[in-house]
Amino acid sequence: MAGRAIDLLEQADAVAGYTTYMDLIQPLIKDKKTIATGMTKEVDRVEQAIAEALTGKTCALISGGDAGIYAMAGLVFEMCQKKGIHLVRHGTPHHGDHRENILEIEVVPGIPALAAGASLVGAPLTHDFCAISLSDLLTPWETIEQRITAAASADFVIAIYNPKSKKRDWQLNRARDLILEHRNENTPVGVVTAAMRDGQKVSVVPLKDLDQAEVGMQTVLFVGNKASVEYLDFMYTPRGYSGKYKL
Repeated sequence: MAGRAIDLLEQADAVAGYTTYMDLIQPLIKDKKTIATGMTKEVDRVEQAIAEALTGKTCALISGGDAGIYAMAGLVFEMCQKKGIHLVRHGTPHHGDHRENILEIEVVPGIPALAAGASLVGAPLTHDFCAISLSDLLTPWETIEQRITAAASADFVIAIYNPKSKKRDWQLNRARDLILEHRNENTPVGVVTAAMRDGQKVSVVPLKDLDQAEVGMQTVLFVGNKASVEYLDFMYTPRGYSGKYKL
């Protein structure tokens, strides 16, 4: 966790978040007022956090990884815009502004799963890459397929979020098949589950065998590009130094 995040959690009057994440930071929040909701209750959670902040209290809304990457920061801005709430960047002077709905906001950078996972599997993101979520809860599957095909054909390393759940058990195989149309079947894929948490698992498998890997909602996949290399228990993607310098 970023040091700034720890500092703000200690200073906050209230903390809001997904129940699982709230459990993870319990030692930091202790007796503070908490607003906890379950999966798919993101709108309710943000609604309550905004309401708390409008009372003049400091409310920390937490996310896993980085709040701006597949997380809650975007929904906060979206809901504030729809409610007509005037937002001011943290640290920006706004004294004398007597608008009724005004909030000071700070998005604290965190360590996203793709960065944590990449560090564990080696160095798969050393060259151009993209991130794609396979969750079609909010994004049409047709759009996800278009993005997978575009990324694979352009030879991006692909970081895949939300690859599989109990209810979504076929999308990953479909994604693998789409990528195989543009990649060698032995392309290395880093499989990282619960990065830097209890139960962490790290492995590298060939793209053709991705359907046999142990994958869940806490897993991030790193599908190599045409230059990516498996080396021992690691994988990395060369930046191109060997073509310009003597290594």
